[in-house]
Amino acid sequence: MLERTYPLARKALFRLEAERAHNWSLRALRAADRYGILQLLAGKPPQQKAIKCMGLTFPNRVGLAAGLDKEGNSIDAFGRLGFGFIEIGTITPRPQGGSPAPRLFRLPAHEAIINRMGFNNPGIEEGIQNVKSSTTFRGRVGFNIGKNKDTPNERAVDDYLLCLRSAWPVADYIAVNLSSPNTPGLRALQDATAAAHLLERLQRERATLHAQTGRAVPLAIKVAPDLDDDEISALGKVFLDHSLDAIIATNTTISRADIKADPLAQEKGGLSGAPLGHRSTKVIEAFHQAVRGKIPIIGVGGIMSPSDAQDKIDAGATLLQLYSGFIYHGPRLIRQILDDNLEEPSLNTA
Repeated sequence: MLERTYPLARKALFRLEAERAHNWSLRALRAADRYGILQLLAGKPPQQKAIKCMGLTFPNRVGLAAGLDKEGNSIDAFGRLGFGFIEIGTITPRPQGGSPAPRLFRLPAHEAIINRMGFNNPGIEEGIQNVKSSTTFRGRVGFNIGKNKDTPNERAVDDYLLCLRSAWPVADYIAVNLSSPNTPGLRALQDATAAAHLLERLQRERATLHAQTGRAVPLAIKVAPDLDDDEISALGKVFLDHSLDAIIATNTTISRADIKADPLAQEKGGLSGAPLGHRSTKVIEAFHQAVRGKIPIIGVGGIMSPSDAQDKIDAGATLLQLYSGFIYHGPRLIRQILDDNLEEPSLNTA
């Protein structure tokens, strides 16, 4: 039923300013879940074979990308829609308001979104409490962590370490965001030398936390789609050398090559949605080759159909995440992908 009603809801929501519609939608989803309405509308998701990745078992391969549930307070509601895992955030050590509004723009002609949200979030401690309040979701929850805007890059590792320690008891996995284009200087941390230094510190802390708690929490890094082949090759070596558990490819792009004629093309921020799809898939393929298939990849960026999802799997992704595709196509897209029974390819990684 929800699949049939979403197009009407989207039509109404798209008449509102984008961020206002986003906030209203989350409130409505939580209320519908709280009063049992969402469960009736959504029904049961298709039965799926569990997927193993990062040493964890996922109910299915389709997850919610970071950026939609920034605060981690809508996990149960999104879980009702069929997502097998939900990545909250990006969360920073201290609360921050993000960039000035307007900062979120729809480009319907391209099925795209531009955002310059700027890591608006309530801070790691409130995020943890929100996740602990989830009672019905049986999938996996990832914490996407970042540095505060006013933390210089030389001290960025301190922010990531604080978030790692704080999220450790509750996160199923932790994703390190080095690739948002909306925090000045953040992408410089994708430089191979900077990334190696950061990973060395994070892995050392993980070993300590594992020894103290007996709990293993996988670590992933989210990368940009705007990396060139040499940068991907260098990062791939760093990720292998430091035993990274997963790569999330990709974040939003700063390129406007495919939307030059759109009136909003000059808005600053990261572009997501259909125009990102091809480039994201190419980056997945390049990283899969760079790490010789030894590190699993979570594919995200421009998945608007089951065919797009299969392209990501064919390129080397194990898990998938939705963001813009979910905004434009709603819960139906989750079910379409799950119903499509995506096939695992036999990839040559030599």
